[in-house]
Amino acid sequence: MKKKINIKSAICISILCIGMIYMTTSCREDLLKQQPTTDVAVAMFWNSESDALYALNGAYSAVRPVFDRDYYFDGLGEYVRVRSDNNSTVGGDLLHGDAYQDNWTDPSNYSNFDKMYRYLYGGVNRTNYVIENVTKMLDKMKETASPATITNLETIIGEARLLRGMVYFKLISMWGDVPLIDHIIYDNSEVANISRTPIGDVKKFIMEDFNYAFDKLPVKGSALGRAGKPAALAFRGKLQLYWACWNHFGWPELDGFTPSEGEAQIAYAGAAADFKKVINDYGLTLYKNGDPGPCDPPGKADNLPNYYYLFTPLANGDPENIMVFTHGGTGTGQGEELMRDFAGRSHEGSQCWIHPRYEIADRYQSIVTGDFCDKLIPKIPSDSTVVNGVKTSNRLLKNSAVNPESYQDRDYRMKATIQWDFERSIGMTSLKSTGWCPFLYKTWNATITAGNYKSFTWFTSADVGLITYNTDGCNSGYVFRKFVRNYAGQGRSDGDFAWPVMRLADVYLMYAEATNELSGPQADAIDLVNKVRHRGNLPPLAASKTADKASFFAAIEQERIIELIGEGQRPFDIRRWRAIERVWCPPKDGNGIWRIDSNGANMNRYFQNLDQLRYQRCYIFRIPPGERDRNPNLKQNKPWM
Repeated sequence: MKKKINIKSAICISILCIGMIYMTTSCREDLLKQQPTTDVAVAMFWNSESDALYALNGAYSAVRPVFDRDYYFDGLGEYVRVRSDNNSTVGGDLLHGDAYQDNWTDPSNYSNFDKMYRYLYGGVNRTNYVIENVTKMLDKMKETASPATITNLETIIGEARLLRGMVYFKLISMWGDVPLIDHIIYDNSEVANISRTPIGDVKKFIMEDFNYAFDKLPVKGSALGRAGKPAALAFRGKLQLYWACWNHFGWPELDGFTPSEGEAQIAYAGAAADFKKVINDYGLTLYKNGDPGPCDPPGKADNLPNYYYLFTPLANGDPENIMVFTHGGTGTGQGEELMRDFAGRSHEGSQCWIHPRYEIADRYQSIVTGDFCDKLIPKIPSDSTVVNGVKTSNRLLKNSAVNPESYQDRDYRMKATIQWDFERSIGMTSLKSTGWCPFLYKTWNATITAGNYKSFTWFTSADVGLITYNTDGCNSGYVFRKFVRNYAGQGRSDGDFAWPVMRLADVYLMYAEATNELSGPQADAIDLVNKVRHRGNLPPLAASKTADKASFFAAIEQERIIELIGEGQRPFDIRRWRAIERVWCPPKDGNGIWRIDSNGANMNRYFQNLDQLRYQRCYIFRIPPGERDRNPNLKQNKPWM
């Protein structure tokens, strides 16, 4: 059998089976006028370890697109803007996260995530295909195959079950009750009348998948992107943490779900135990052992902190990245598009679909005090301010948001994550470097002159004449550095970074959260949070930050905001904690919440005068209307009825 996808055959397969087209020949033109059947093709295929591995690789490929653009979910949080005119082929089609974005005054509209539902079920069917067929192989070969072959086939099933569990975990995180399908679907008619399965039953099913995966997977995956035991444990712990939160904080928008504090405590304990094993049993470490590395002062970027390089291919295969999805890079058609989404036109014609909001800057703490700095003062760059009778340019005003030196001595992750006025990166065109490209908000493709910058020690004559960063998609005064390559040679959609869906730093913070809920601040949890802080060159938490459960939770939340920005975690955090009203504003607030820019201009207003129903919609996604049109047994979530 030729292992090649026939493009014509793809149009003959339903979307649920699209991942399996290389397994069927029933739609192909046969020049010999023969009539091959799917059964014949399958019988020819499932005969060896290599067949099973090939199918598993296909499952990884099918599941990857529903995780490797999770950063679009950050548009549902308060610190990242996702432009609502995004037409990205995959990102815009599948994970278009404009629910809180650009010109939206009603943040409860989740319509642009509707297609995610269909793609996730495509991943379910693809993993079911591997699980079912490799299980049949095991049954057929158990008397004749070598012990090594049996182990390898069980590992393949374990990886497929881990992937399936991850997909179902995302499904219940978004929609609550969802249809449970544990076998191959060959035709849409088989699921045309399927009903939603209660979330508790789906959660038990996911736990069984994660348990099997943990039992059968090796300690370390056999290749980059192949999962090992720590991944299964980490996801099992995360599932229990979310289950604990839904039971502790409640999920009233999910009809029929009855929270239980007893269930919550059991789940917090189970999560903590799993995270502790991940932390202690496998020799995993933070990238570069959590060392902050060097950090140039504002205006320079020759030496960037280690945190920046954690999100480049240099970190592919690093122990911190517990579970990743790989990308093929140039010429493969399977490259990641982080450059395209996070960078601007000066970087291989990228489109800056995603950028930090102004408000994130004040979340970066002082490396001197370890606490928050005085708030930045938004100012119009061309104006001056009178201070003690002296007229001072806003570019030089202390703590002005447009003064580059206002960002001195802050958490090193700030330098590694975002760019402010006169921060620089390497421009790229036609796979070649164009040299330093300084960012100046609202100044695109302009020539740098000395101006007020000559007053700064880092400004030299070599900076005069540089061409500014073309990022007209930004409306906050900041752009991302995180995920933006600083070397030439790859197109905007040809990256080969292995996208992390589970990192050790996240496990540290989830362990701290779970143990804090159980017993308040614990010494080992405090130590782990401080390890995460150390990569930003921050001092350990002050005693006041760990004095009680509430104080330590606030410190954990702070680290999750900074450490995980742009990785799709924040919106799920604030939903599982029922914190939307806290981080934005209460219902029917006449002012709503404005998001401003570094010049002090109001850019977008959210949640103004919204009633309780609109907030309820923020806590649960709607069942896509198109799915309900095809299957009326899919009862709609209560706030969307």
